[in-house]
Amino acid sequence: MTGPRETAAVATHGLDKRYGPHVALAGVELAVPEGAVYGLVGPNGAGKTTLLAVLAGLRRPSAGRVDLAVPRGRVALLPDTPQFEPWLTGREVVALARRLTAPGEPAGREDEVLADAELTAAADRRVGGYSRGMLQRLGLAATVVGRPGLLLLDEPASALDPAGRREVLDLIANLRGKATVVLSSHILADVQEVCDTVGILREGRLLFQGPLAELLVGRAVPAYLVRLRPPAAPAAAALRGLGWVRGVEALDGQRLRVTVRSLEEAERRLPGALADCGARVVSLAPQAADLEDVFLELTS
Repeated sequence: MTGPRETAAVATHGLDKRYGPHVALAGVELAVPEGAVYGLVGPNGAGKTTLLAVLAGLRRPSAGRVDLAVPRGRVALLPDTPQFEPWLTGREVVALARRLTAPGEPAGREDEVLADAELTAAADRRVGGYSRGMLQRLGLAATVVGRPGLLLLDEPASALDPAGRREVLDLIANLRGKATVVLSSHILADVQEVCDTVGILREGRLLFQGPLAELLVGRAVPAYLVRLRPPAAPAAAALRGLGWVRGVEALDGQRLRVTVRSLEEAERRLPGALADCGARVVSLAPQAADLEDVFLELTS
């Protein structure tokens, strides 16, 4: 779990949010370490967007309280689908955000964040002609131009193609150490890539909260991923006959997933077993649990 509350940039205490009979949040005790990139994950309807809105001050909790280590004026929220007046240019959008949130920042700050978002070439184009990925990056530029201490990002890479997701994730990764980030996402691979701390929500309740490494430790799957020169079928058949091998799954013509009694035993025996059957090994690595495995375990 996270460290002491006094080190938290964001802490909630008994946080509830109800809409009539519907419970959106129930007793959430959030603790986001200062400077962390905190991934908030959960199924649709788990309460992620509601929690971000409460943290941002856009919705009032039904019970409980929110403690922030930064002033409200240094909190910035990026919605999942940022929208801007289509007749404004990208530069004008960022300039307006700077003047509203940090009028003391020099105008050169706009060029800096536009460059970080790789929008320099499009800065003077009207945003009505921007792609979805460009709008998402523009939203991030407008969010960070005022140097907020806390950024709340709601599904910042949703509905983007792989190239757009990569650009947005790189921008988020570059925020590490510059601000505290709370990132809501249903794309678990993205959370695992850029976040160091994670909270898992289900039906408004926080099932787990703590460092990502702490969530995954001890959950290693006792399996090895083996890549061979084809054909892999003879090696698979040979391995299935060994007592310490619990199962062999052919992932394709080259890769096998070998389930074993223990990783330690496999370290001693697997290389020799592959050599005995004449397999030509390209790579051999233990398979560790990823966030998706743990997420499904906790939310099923």
